[in-house]
Amino acid sequence: MRNPAPLRCLPPASRPSPGSGRALSVLLAFGMVGGLSCGAWAQTVQDDPFKSFPSISAPPKMPKLNSFSPVIPSEAAQGPTARDVRMEALLKEKGGAIEQGLTWRVFSPIPGSDGKLPLVATSQGGSAAFQLVPGEYFVNVAFGRAGATRKIRVAETGTFERQVLVLDAGGVTLNAVSGADVRIPEGELSFSIFSSDVKEDGERALVVADVKPNTVVRLNTGTYHVVSNYGSVNAVIRADIQVEAGKLTEATIQHRAAKLTLKLVAEPGGEAIADTAWSILTASGDVVSESVGAFPTLVLAEGDYSAVARNNEKIYQRDFTVTAGVNADVEVLLSNTAAQPGAQSAAVAPGNAQD
Repeated sequence: MRNPAPLRCLPPASRPSPGSGRALSVLLAFGMVGGLSCGAWAQTVQDDPFKSFPSISAPPKMPKLNSFSPVIPSEAAQGPTARDVRMEALLKEKGGAIEQGLTWRVFSPIPGSDGKLPLVATSQGGSAAFQLVPGEYFVNVAFGRAGATRKIRVAETGTFERQVLVLDAGGVTLNAVSGADVRIPEGELSFSIFSSDVKEDGERALVVADVKPNTVVRLNTGTYHVVSNYGSVNAVIRADIQVEAGKLTEATIQHRAAKLTLKLVAEPGGEAIADTAWSILTASGDVVSESVGAFPTLVLAEGDYSAVARNNEKIYQRDFTVTAGVNADVEVLLSNTAAQPGAQSAAVAPGNAQD
């Protein structure tokens, strides 16, 4: 399979404007080789960053809990007196308390028969208040895929201060364009977010899969590796993004690809012939797509290809070039005589190029 061609940097006039004084445009690293590249660009939004987007809020895998010598909650004969325990979470140090989207979990430190820590209490929303008997507990707070865990000790007497957990987290929304500025329909895009660290086997740990465009993904601060898929063939772009505490980064990835519709016709602009089997080959002869139909549609990375059409035991073939952002019809013409394998026909109909 052919690798996508290198990206071209967008001219400044064609890149999205931040739209307000509250946004800061930053360029994302593409592949992180040789410094910054033009694989993607982003806006970092700082005011109320998580209120106007849909979000992925499924609880993350629980952080690893370190072992310690627990103090078992009091089991006095008269029954323990529960204490008020209040908690709040911040995105960053000296930031404001998060008012929504939090999931709190309180665990007993003593593993159950299944080897897991028993869940004592939960709460959702913003700040939380629990009634806990004296003893030690693990408290976990999750904000989307970001989270923090703390061990607390509830004393029998004295003042118990409000517990403040700092998530050190931010968020990112992802989108993409084709070519310079051709917007891609949301249903044809998907993103996967991976850890920036590469394991010994060369793979990266998956953080979240199948992220839809314009969806807020809440993450702990750090660098993440994003894979963007346009269509289902070979239009794939990778970029590294940076998540900052307390900020929402709006990242737009530039695909070098286009959407094509294949047609076997008797004459240019003619009606597509049904029951046609299609194969798309790269310039090196690798098959990247196969389908059957009168006018199948597919997305291909920019480059040179050959379209092979089979109909009524005859084979028709033609070469064509995909230009990033230029959606078009690829018409393969029937000859006036019986076509032989490898017979060549006409080119892309330029009048059928689409936005």
